[in-house]
Amino acid sequence: MSELAGTGAGHVRLEGVVKRHGTFTALHGIDLEIRPGEFLALLGPSGSGKTTTLRILAGLEPLDAGRVLQDGVDVTQKEPGERDVAMVFQSYALYPHMSVGQNIAFPLRMVGTPRDEMDRAVREAAARVHIGHLLDRKPGQLSGGQQQRCALARAIVRKPRLFLLDEPLSNLDAKLRLETRVELRRLQRALGVTAVYVTHDQEEAMTIADRIAIFMDGRIVQVGTPHDVFAGPATVAVAGFVGSPPMNLLAAEVVRGRVQVAGVALASAPAACPDGPVTLGVRPGAVRLAAQGLPARVELVEDLGDSAIVDLQVGDAMVKMRAGAVPGVREGDAVRLAIEPDALHLFDPASGLRR
Repeated sequence: MSELAGTGAGHVRLEGVVKRHGTFTALHGIDLEIRPGEFLALLGPSGSGKTTTLRILAGLEPLDAGRVLQDGVDVTQKEPGERDVAMVFQSYALYPHMSVGQNIAFPLRMVGTPRDEMDRAVREAAARVHIGHLLDRKPGQLSGGQQQRCALARAIVRKPRLFLLDEPLSNLDAKLRLETRVELRRLQRALGVTAVYVTHDQEEAMTIADRIAIFMDGRIVQVGTPHDVFAGPATVAVAGFVGSPPMNLLAAEVVRGRVQVAGVALASAPAACPDGPVTLGVRPGAVRLAAQGLPARVELVEDLGDSAIVDLQVGDAMVKMRAGAVPGVREGDAVRLAIEPDALHLFDPASGLRR
């Protein structure tokens, strides 16, 4: 990690942040700490408030309540240029009449950086993202991936304390997205800069972030490491959003300490869980075919080559099972399902909160 990150620079706090658009409240009192040098993903469905939060961090959106602190300093009223923040937009926002080198140099030119120092910084930033050979080209002559790298180079060239990325990979094809997100993570670590990354792609967030803040309807419903969020979703909404495929959710009941679905006992409930209705969450990887268990019907077998997803009808619900190999079942087959005993997640059916 860089000397900059080691000093604690890049520490950000959002305190009670409220944002309204007329009568619509986009953010309901957001509280969030972003640690120096970490890669934090803001994850959530469209319209959940994550891009609004990013724009507030950048100084592009005014607040209706709350404040933003950067390294202990209240920057709520400061303009974007006063915040030592760089942002990469989904559209890249490159100047088409400028060369790649001129685009990268633009932030330095705006603050009067000497020519020799600016040229050196541009070459260094371009080399970091592997476009040093493209400095004389115009953006229109670049591929989508090269344009994205140009936008990244422009963002890192002045070594900001805070690096904000708004779905920067969404315009790339699937293969390039996979390659670029690995490079982006490596670049962030090498720079030691604090990064906040907006995405609706939970797989992207899980693979790239140190921690994830999950947004739902203008609120942060959970913050944690990718493992914590996956292994212990705080609500039914998080459970149904995180994971590929996401967690199966079934109406269930705890009867004398046992979890039952459709009258079939599956496993023991946690000792502290009282008898009564619950929502049962089960990851697809914890479902398996068995000689005895929950009756189901095979609806579809999705052959993924090295694994398979089996869609199963259980009563009125659809359950997905992830198998390490294509199982010997076909559409229409009647089967029985068992669930790993330690893989049950129980939620309150009224509040949706984890039990």
